[in-house]
Amino acid sequence: MVLYNFRKITTVPTAKDFVNIVLSRTQRKTPTVVHKHYKISRIRQFYMRKVKYTQQTIHDRLSMIIQEFPKLDDVHPFYADLLNVLYDKDHFKLALGQLNTARHLVDNVAKDYVRMLKFGDSLYRCKTLKRAALGRMATIMKRQSPNLQYLEQVRQHLSRVPTIDPYTRTILITGFPNVGKSSFINKITRADVEVQPYAFTTKSLYVGHTDYKYLRWQVIDTPGILDHPLEERNVIEMQAITALAHLRACILYFVDLSEQCGHSIEEQVQLYESIKPLFVNKPLLVVLSKSDVAKLSDLPPDRREAFKPFEQEGVPLLEMSSLTGEGVMEVKTEACETLLAFRVDQKLKTKKVEGVLNRLHVAMPAQRDGKARPPCIPEKVLEKKNEMEVESVRRKLEKEIEEEMGHEYILDLKKNYDMPDDYKYDKVPEFWNGHNLMDFMDPDILEKFEKLVQEEELRIESGMYAVPKFELDETMKEIKELARRIYDKKRINHQVRRVTKPKSMIIMPRHTSAKARERSVSRLRDEFENLGVDMSDTKNANFTQTRRSRSVNRPLLKRARSASAGASAEGRSRSASKGRVLSVAPTKRLRVDTLGKPRSVSRAPRDEMGVKDVQMKEKLRIAAKKAISKKVNKQGLKGEADRFIGTKMPKHLFSGKRGIGKTQRR
Repeated sequence: MVLYNFRKITTVPTAKDFVNIVLSRTQRKTPTVVHKHYKISRIRQFYMRKVKYTQQTIHDRLSMIIQEFPKLDDVHPFYADLLNVLYDKDHFKLALGQLNTARHLVDNVAKDYVRMLKFGDSLYRCKTLKRAALGRMATIMKRQSPNLQYLEQVRQHLSRVPTIDPYTRTILITGFPNVGKSSFINKITRADVEVQPYAFTTKSLYVGHTDYKYLRWQVIDTPGILDHPLEERNVIEMQAITALAHLRACILYFVDLSEQCGHSIEEQVQLYESIKPLFVNKPLLVVLSKSDVAKLSDLPPDRREAFKPFEQEGVPLLEMSSLTGEGVMEVKTEACETLLAFRVDQKLKTKKVEGVLNRLHVAMPAQRDGKARPPCIPEKVLEKKNEMEVESVRRKLEKEIEEEMGHEYILDLKKNYDMPDDYKYDKVPEFWNGHNLMDFMDPDILEKFEKLVQEEELRIESGMYAVPKFELDETMKEIKELARRIYDKKRINHQVRRVTKPKSMIIMPRHTSAKARERSVSRLRDEFENLGVDMSDTKNANFTQTRRSRSVNRPLLKRARSASAGASAEGRSRSASKGRVLSVAPTKRLRVDTLGKPRSVSRAPRDEMGVKDVQMKEKLRIAAKKAISKKVNKQGLKGEADRFIGTKMPKHLFSGKRGIGKTQRR
């Protein structure tokens, strides 16, 4: 029954939704960040992964659609013909075949572009190839839009088709429209089929279930059938014809005696004659419905002549009224009993019936007289039996042999083999890769090996493998010795660098490396000496004040200026820092605080934290926060595996008109 549960088929999306689903899944499930300073191999792998993932997603979804729809060659013929009636099996197979072709095309596109991506030489080219691959895949799927729409319609209709088991006990109801078929199935089952006083109220097959003798029975209500050629029947009638042709069931042919269905009794009997070939090898009952309006006994003799075909074929006629319930249960009981008897007869005609009967019944004959009848065994059978008993007495058990021999006993499993003694202890041939090695064994292998050894000795003696020796001249020897010394020196230097190089050495960029100073005291002295000037007395002299000395002496100069106003000229002229910086007399009046003490001109007023003003305090707070956050977040950077969407609004999701649904995702 699982084979025919069409409700489990998943929804088939439209081509637009299909592309959106695939691209969204690719965006969510694959890395989204790549930079041009990555290695080209990493960039290629990044885009190859996207192409492969998109191809695999499309392949899986198309495979699921193709596999979940029923294959007409594998299902029961009833379902195959029903699908052909409802949807045209050629159109159905063509749609699935085109989806299968689209799946192969997508695989080929991905394979071709992955091959080209392996030779991509830049991020731009790899990205262009990725976009081209995804675009071609999306174009292939957009061309399958009619097939996807058709299969979705088929799926929706299949989900409404009732689940019918072709192999179980089945009662099939048929006849003209509006003869009381749906009313009967509503009476005997839990089905709720619509009943209306006009024709073709039932437009498809309906299934109900009932119980009889602790067994579950399947009752099928079919649409009404009109009496015209098969070629002129519509889809609604062909569903009933298909059920009658393929289901092995008990047929209940309904006849309306009151003729309220709009068809006379003669027309209903004529329809029976037309579709009689569908009733072959099936139990048949004719149900005369609406007996509360008209009964068979009340009909005039000339009208009863129409039922002669049923009487001649021995088909039982049962009267019933669904309105009053008269005869409903009798019809159900008769149909079930007839079908049970028919199924038993069919099983008795099979070859398995003897085994079934032997398991179900065992005959126990009774003794008919007092005469003794012992079993009669032929003499030859008795002789053979006696020989076997004597041989079993003489034969020793393996355990007894082991106890007699002790430690010398060896278990021999081959001595009882049913074969001549010459073959019992043959070695089992060895096998390699399914081939017997003995099949490839050459009996003359040793002789051939000796000949090969002799031939090899002759080659060696003749000098075939001798290597000519060349003597090097003096120039080549010198070059070889020089090359050896260069190689040794390079190897020693490399080992020395590895030992002396600090582990935390940082390689600075080229543009930030320190340049050699163009002017210095030592360089100036060397240039003068080269020109012939005697510079021996200027070893301790400073020709210029370097940047460092200026930066060091500046605070000393400030401190000298901020000396007290009443200090003597001597104190202000005292040399500071070993006499290198001289104090300078103030050129203007020093500012004085409230206590009369002079205040430094270059020092701005500061708060308790040592900051000049509020703006500087805020700047320092922001700088400190950035420094701390940089250190803290250094280990938490985003990587390729993080869920990060670089493009917040992808174009393939937010372009075009929006349909019914959310505005965030369509």
